[in-house]
Formats: sequence, C-alpha cells, structure tokens
Amino acid sequence: MQGMIMHHAQAVEMTALIETHTENKNLKLLGSRISKSQSDEMDFMKRWLRVRGESVPQLMTDMSGMAMPGMNSMPAEKPMLMPGMLTPEQMQALRNAKGAEFDRLFLTGMIQHHKGALVMVKDMFGAAGSGQDAELFNFASDVDNGQRAEIRVMEGMLTKK
Repeated sequence: MQGMIMHHAQAVEMTALIETHTENKNLKLLGSRISKSQSDEMDFMKRWLRVRGESVPQLMTDMSGMAMPGMNSMPAEKPMLMPGMLTPEQMQALRNAKGAEFDRLFLTGMIQHHKGALVMVKDMFGAAGSGQDAELFNFASDVDNGQRAEIRVMEGMLTKK
C-alpha cells in the first residue's frame, strides 16, 4: 500500500501536465478520470494504513525518481524504480513535450505506468493472507479492473493517431 501510494502520485503528477501541454479533448477527459480515480485510491490507501497503525508515505512535489520502499541500499544514481514508474528522463521528456508529441508520450508512459500497477496488484495477491482482508481484496480487484480498462482505452487512442 505504501508503495502504491507513491506509484499513484506519479500518475497524478503526469495528469497535471495535460492542461498546459495539449489541446486534445479526449486526452483531457481521460486525464481527469485518471487523476480523480488515482487520488481517490490514494485516499483509501492512506486511510487503510492509518487504521492499521502503519506509516503513510510523505509525498514529494517531484515524484519522477521514486524508488521502491526499502531500497535505500541501492546506489543513489540508480535506484530501483517501482514497476512501471517513469524514469526521471521520461518525466522530463513529458514535461518538455507539447501537442501531439505530449499526447504520444503521455499515453505510452501511462500505459507503462498502469502495467506496472498490475504487477504490483499481482504481487499483492501473491502475498500470504492478502485474500483474507475483504476490503483490500475488493480494492485491489477494482484497481486491476480499472487499470486494464484504461490501458485498452489508451491503446485505442494511440492507434487512432
């Protein structure tokens, strides 16, 4: 949950760029949906952690270099990113792009990002006892279904270009 909060924060950071980087109305609608769902899911995860007395990660303003929790032993220049996370270079390219180039980078980056979330959900389902918490099971199932649906939408948007 702690890692997924950080993961979701990067998606919200990515969607925040849409307003000033594209005129694509469909991308703006998609970005709004993604931002809302990811923000709502982050709120759920924070509440879930607090109820269990677990620490809630503090979000940074620039999420582009987020490493996996517990990876402090990795060399600072090459931290291990969570599955699907955009690298600092990918995030900078996205920030620098406008118009159709932004749209392409956003869609390919968010597909990568969502596929990483699917890996994290799969790993969670593989953890001992994860299916015993009905609230967590339902949440993770919803994340999985939502991410898969959004991937299909984004892949369709890419092929229409």
